[in-house]
Amino acid sequence: MTNIMKDKVTPRGAYPHTKRVGDFIFVSGTSSRRADNSFAGVELIDEMGTKHLDIVAQTRAVIETIAANLEKEGATLADVVDVTSFLVNMNDFAGYNKAYAEFFNAETGPTRTTVAVHQLPHPDLVVEIKVVAYKKR
Repeated sequence: MTNIMKDKVTPRGAYPHTKRVGDFIFVSGTSSRRADNSFAGVELIDEMGTKHLDIVAQTRAVIETIAANLEKEGATLADVVDVTSFLVNMNDFAGYNKAYAEFFNAETGPTRTTVAVHQLPHPDLVVEIKVVAYKKR
């Protein structure tokens, strides 16, 4: 796991990263934004401001951040029961799926829904993921 959560990323609104309700843990939509407001998976290509937005790197960073938030609740990715993913471009699905499979597998992993969205809160974001976990207290 990378050190993406070294410094706490603060929500950009009036909501918590996680909310526990009984044995369920709801994790708010998570992006690859770091504590310094930069984003994992964004590479500046030239002096004109052209960027490469890496779906694999962003997906990994998002899932690692979710894992860190779950850890604060005493849970792990193994406790995730449902995933909802938002992609800006469905052409990124293969890269997203590749990174996702590094953390979850079809036999034991959570249920999943992946939808395309027009945009996310910042133009450098290509993926956002929210999850529900189940972990007995």
